Amino acid sequence: MKKAIVTGGAGFIGSHLAERLVELGHQVIIIDDLSSGKMENMDKVLFGKKAEFVQGSITDPSLLKRLFTDADYVFHLAAVTSVPRSIDNPQASHEVNVNGTLNVLLAARDNSVKKLVLASSAAVYGDTPTLPQTEDMMPRPLSPYAVAKLVGEYYCQVFTRIYNLPTVCLRYFNVYGPRQDVNSPYAAVIPKFIQEVRRGNAPVIFGDGEQTRDFAFVKDVVEANVLAAQSDISGIFNIGGGESVTINRLAALIVELVGSHVKPIYREPRPGDIKYSLADISRASAFGFKPEYNLKQGLAETIRLLA
Repeated sequence: MKKAIVTGGAGFIGSHLAERLVELGHQVIIIDDLSSGKMENMDKVLFGKKAEFVQGSITDPSLLKRLFTDADYVFHLAAVTSVPRSIDNPQASHEVNVNGTLNVLLAARDNSVKKLVLASSAAVYGDTPTLPQTEDMMPRPLSPYAVAKLVGEYYCQVFTRIYNLPTVCLRYFNVYGPRQDVNSPYAAVIPKFIQEVRRGNAPVIFGDGEQTRDFAFVKDVVEANVLAAQSDISGIFNIGGGESVTINRLAALIVELVGSHVKPIYREPRPGDIKYSLADISRASAFGFKPEYNLKQGLAETIRLLA
């Protein structure tokens, strides 16, 4: 049994990761301030008394230092995760995503953690004209959120080099699946589309719909975290589905799977949004990552499980 810390473990991705770590037999401690995470996301592990939950913030260094005692793995997912929210309030984004990440790294270093896995983002690439996006491309962040994620990666690299703390930074592309918060004003596109189409409403597309995204099913992202932690590898890795999908195609696929006939409506593009995104995920094969779900399979499971 290994002791694993999941910051942001009450959130969408973090709660799925905590469940998987429990399934693997690890002692799991979830840290979350519940600013966006939900208690019900942890029902499976908390009511089964298979994980410990601590309500607290990564902006509290003393809390982290205490909880990280004897930890083997730290999975750092706690963050202000929305691009629009970071644009609305860049200071809050910086406080959590930069200062909080530094606190996590310091606590991991001081407790001799064996491996830290950071949830980073494809947002660091910005609007690069070259596809697919590879990890050695020059970052071009377009939002405070993207800047903060890039700073977190740099800190991880420095802590690995100077303090011998093994770190892996996983650049998530568009992660989707059950438990994504559809009620947030910053909700991701897939749960929003599913909810609207189920209600018989037209999904709203910002821009012409020809912008592309690379969607990764949450269970594949969870496996990437586990594999990265168990490996001897450090560095930065793309985690995506490896498929370029237009928003128009996404909307059509959801309409088909729900069994509806609604047509999307179009509005002006949003500031900070990128036009094209596609991951080169070949580097992550070094620790065994390979997506098991294609988009249609992942969407079908998401639609089935979303409340």
